[in-house]
Amino acid sequence: MAKDNGVNGHRPDFLPQLLHPAFKATLRPQPARLGYDLDRVLAAIMPLRAEIPDDAFTAPILGTEREGSGILIDGDGLILTIGYLIIEAETTIVVDHSGRPVPARVVAYDYDSGFGLVRAQAPLGRPVIELSADGRGLGLASDVVIAAGGGFSHALAAKLVGRRPFVGYWEYMLDDAYFTAPPHPNWGGAGLIAPDGRLAGVGSLYVQDAVGGTETAPGNMFVPIQLLFDVFDDLIRHGRSGGPARPWLGLFTAEHEGSLIVIGAAPTSPAAESGLQTEDLILRIAGEPIASMADFYRLLWSLGEAGIDVPLTVKRGANVFELAVASADRYRFLKMD
Repeated sequence: MAKDNGVNGHRPDFLPQLLHPAFKATLRPQPARLGYDLDRVLAAIMPLRAEIPDDAFTAPILGTEREGSGILIDGDGLILTIGYLIIEAETTIVVDHSGRPVPARVVAYDYDSGFGLVRAQAPLGRPVIELSADGRGLGLASDVVIAAGGGFSHALAAKLVGRRPFVGYWEYMLDDAYFTAPPHPNWGGAGLIAPDGRLAGVGSLYVQDAVGGTETAPGNMFVPIQLLFDVFDDLIRHGRSGGPARPWLGLFTAEHEGSLIVIGAAPTSPAAESGLQTEDLILRIAGEPIASMADFYRLLWSLGEAGIDVPLTVKRGANVFELAVASADRYRFLKMD
């Protein structure tokens, strides 16, 4: 699959120009109307930059220079961010309260949720943000603040416009994701601040269907902070979530007329080595029909642990045939200490 242009592999060239009008001063938060200390909350969120080696597995897709935000969540320099910014990073830099760069060490990456953790290697002089353990007070139409590293000039007043499953073409799915509008132009690792001033989510993506349905409504998708509590101890101890690894194919798909169409595969992944081709249609998995990516992922992950053979029924042109793909543990492809 072709690499997107721009930092992170998630930011097309047109986006800063497209979103600039949505970032006017009139859409800044109004501190006097908030029930918490906005300056303190914003001070917990900092710029983050990572450099990834050219030979890293994710380099062709996500790029080698990634920029976004990190959020300080404890007094020992532990910083929460979105995982695609720091995965396979050989150098990670955050910024202290005075604007000076501080090196950080990658602590963990959780593919299932999308979270990443790094730890600053020197004091930051920043306050710690409180986490919203249960999302209390955060309902549809809630007034929220989206904050990227850089203080008030990088904060945006927004609304929660959707809360529903999110399914990504890269074998990624959340049962419950937050969607906000208008979109923040620097969403990667940005903080979703609930009405009580606590951190409710971490910025992951720009989307064009924030409200759901067929309506075009640009916005952002956030990973709910509640998912961090389920895996936090494992991330700190082992650098990844515990339990058996899910079977991973490295397959990129899209929904197409009641089946899935192959739109690409990660280089050297099981899918890339299996003989699957772009525009192949996947009709069934393990004999079960699939009509959506969500169907496909649930059936795939229910088959067993990473390493199992995954039987697919594939249509190529007029030919229908069976193909077994040897799944893998995705983490084994990554440069992780």
